[in-house]
Amino acid sequence: MSENIPDETRKTKPRRLRKRREFLRAAASGLSRGARAFKLQAAAREGGDTDAPRFGFTVTKKISGAVGRNRIRRRLKEALRLCGASGLPGYDYVFVARPDALTAPFSELTAQIVDGLTKLRPGQKGRNRRNS
Repeated sequence: MSENIPDETRKTKPRRLRKRREFLRAAASGLSRGARAFKLQAAAREGGDTDAPRFGFTVTKKISGAVGRNRIRRRLKEALRLCGASGLPGYDYVFVARPDALTAPFSELTAQIVDGLTKLRPGQKGRNRRNS
C-alpha cells in the first residue's frame, strides 16, 4: 500500500517530546513565537545534544472537548510532517494550540508552522514580549 505513495509526499515522522520536564523547559526558556493557530516555544537541549529536533504538542481543555483537542493535535502533527520538520538540531519545540488551529485552512496552518520555525532562532529571547 505504501508502495504507491510518491517520494515527495512521503516524509518521516518528527521525533516527539514525551516527558513533562521537557515541555516545562521549553516554556521556561523564553524563546517563543506567536501565530494565529498556535504559540511556538523552543529550548536548547541540555548537554550540547545535537540530534534531530523534537516536537511536543499541547492543547488545553479551555479550547475544546476531547474530540476537538485530539483533532487539533492530529492536524498540527500532520502539518509539521508535511512541511519537513525543519527545526534546529539540538532543540526541542512545543506547539501550544490556540482555537484557530481547529478551523484554520490546512494550507494556512502549514504556512504558519514553516514561518514560525524559520523565524524562531536563538538570540531572539524576549523579542516578542509586551510592555517590557
